[in-house]
Amino acid sequence: MDKMTPEQRHHCMSSIRSKNTKPEMVVRRYLFSRGFRFRVNVKRLPGTPDVVLRKYRTVIFVNGCFWHGHEGCKYFVLPKSNVEFWKDKIERNRRRDLKERIQLRCMGWHVMQVWECQLKPKEREMTLKGIEWALNRILLENYGMRKKGEMKPYREYEEGNCNSETYLYTNYRLFLWTR
Repeated sequence: MDKMTPEQRHHCMSSIRSKNTKPEMVVRRYLFSRGFRFRVNVKRLPGTPDVVLRKYRTVIFVNGCFWHGHEGCKYFVLPKSNVEFWKDKIERNRRRDLKERIQLRCMGWHVMQVWECQLKPKEREMTLKGIEWALNRILLENYGMRKKGEMKPYREYEEGNCNSETYLYTNYRLFLWTR
C-alpha cells in the first residue's frame, strides 16, 4: 500500500527529470574535464542518447536503476502499489532500450550503458576512468594504431554471436573491465 495520497504521489512523480539528472551531470562534467567534447540528448539518434561523442562514434546512456530495471541492484525495487503496471512499464522500457541499442550498433555506433548505481561514491572513480579508458581505446582503434591480435571491442557482436539481451546489457562492463 502506498504511504502517499494520489496527489502527493503525482507531485513526487512529476518532479522526476528525464534530462540533466545528477548521474548524467557527473559523467558529463568528468568527460569535459578530461578534454572530451560531446553533444547531449541528440534526437536524431535512436533512444536520444544522453551523451554523443561523434569523434569516437560512441553514445553513452546514463540509466536510472529503477526506470530501466537494473537486475540485481538494490536501487531497483518495484513499488508495492499498482505492481502489475510497474512490471509492464519496466519491461517495456527494457525492450525499448534493447531495440535502440541494436539500432545504434547497426548504424555503426559504440554503445555504453552506465547505471546510476555505478556512479555512487564507491564505484564512481572506477566507472569514470573506465569510460575514459574505453573512449581512448576506441579512438586508437579507429585510427588503426592497435597492435595486431589484440582483443577487439564488440568482437562477439560483429561476428554475429551476440544474440542475447544479457550480452547487450552487460556489454558495457565486459568492454570496460576486460584488459
